[in-house]
Amino acid sequence: MRLAALALALLDLALQARAQQVFAHVIVGNTYAYTQADWASDIRAAAAAGIDGFALDIGFQDTVSGTKPVIGALNNAYNAADAAGFKLFISFDYLAQGPWDAADVQNTSKPVASTFESPGNAGDWVGIKQQTNVFFIPDYSSQGPQGAASLPAVDGLFSFAAWPNGPNDITIDADQQYVQALNGRPYMMPVSPWFYTNLPAFNKNWLWRGDDLWHQRWQQVLQINPALVEILTWNDYGESHYVGPLPPAAIQNQSLPEGSWYVENIPHNAWLNDLPYYIAQYKKQALPNENHVTIWCRLNPGTACSADGTPCNTVTQGQTQFAPQQCDVDAIYFTAFVLSSATATVHVTIGNNAPVTVTAPAPGIFHSSVPFNGQTGTVVISVTASGINQIGPVTCPAITTACNNGNVNWNAWVGGS
Repeated sequence: MRLAALALALLDLALQARAQQVFAHVIVGNTYAYTQADWASDIRAAAAAGIDGFALDIGFQDTVSGTKPVIGALNNAYNAADAAGFKLFISFDYLAQGPWDAADVQNTSKPVASTFESPGNAGDWVGIKQQTNVFFIPDYSSQGPQGAASLPAVDGLFSFAAWPNGPNDITIDADQQYVQALNGRPYMMPVSPWFYTNLPAFNKNWLWRGDDLWHQRWQQVLQINPALVEILTWNDYGESHYVGPLPPAAIQNQSLPEGSWYVENIPHNAWLNDLPYYIAQYKKQALPNENHVTIWCRLNPGTACSADGTPCNTVTQGQTQFAPQQCDVDAIYFTAFVLSSATATVHVTIGNNAPVTVTAPAPGIFHSSVPFNGQTGTVVISVTASGINQIGPVTCPAITTACNNGNVNWNAWVGGS
């Protein structure tokens, strides 16, 4: 592991007031089959999208048991990041594999910047900080903003409150509460595009509303103007909120969680094309001078097949549950990035049906949707505007009532020009 990279990452975090930064959360357990070249490929894709670094989520047991696969993965990650000048920091996951011992954290010689939960171990970080002089920005979402901000050793806070509750759009209420509770300390704001998980082996089966979330959340980043942003996630395939590419075909079986049928052939990395625009707005930089369109939708209507017991919301987090169709609506969602003074017109065709045309109310980035209206078939989308070449057409897989495993796939297929 490269301590120079640790020092650089922590220095950049500590000096966050000078430059806002965007990180993506990486589940290291999904990268154990990665070579250094695979890490380098992901880092190139992230950097090209404007992402400043990865938050590497690791569990305790994988560092001490068996072949200690996490050690090899981190070495590959840091070697690839060093070569690219890309930032990395560790997010110690206390929930997945139990709490970390304070001595074990210090003895890893790894950067300590964040955690996933375990506020009961917050006192450990007083001594860890004395030994390592790290900048500590944990996620203690279970405690709420005020409770988390009052725990010891907290230099700033991250939140996992990245998804709506029920059939509603997400609000900035939680973000504002974090900013207020931190009283000038940095807030790392979460941004996520989607959430659907159906993993019986892990007793997980629910969704949270996706739909417009990706675009809405970046508009909320502009409202909050946080010190830092963390994208949830780069590669959490089991929860369907990955924005990075699917793993190479040769190692997909080793990288995707068992039972995650709903991820196969369902790419999300076209969402990366949007980041140079959103991040430039966040950092108040010049926008890229390229037009494109991004489109996403589910490939099954919500009532086409069995919902497989999937609710919207989860009682495991004390939430009122809804039918999934109440939260994830049957529609084609799109964002047209037209950076001229002309307004965009978006043309959407489903199967052999008549095209639907939607015109932006003003020039600039235009986000909207077109309902399925009971239609099935291949989806084609294009964008026109005065003075520019047509964007697209982009062709998406068919919306179909033929469901994999007989169950509606609540994950979103994402594509773009």
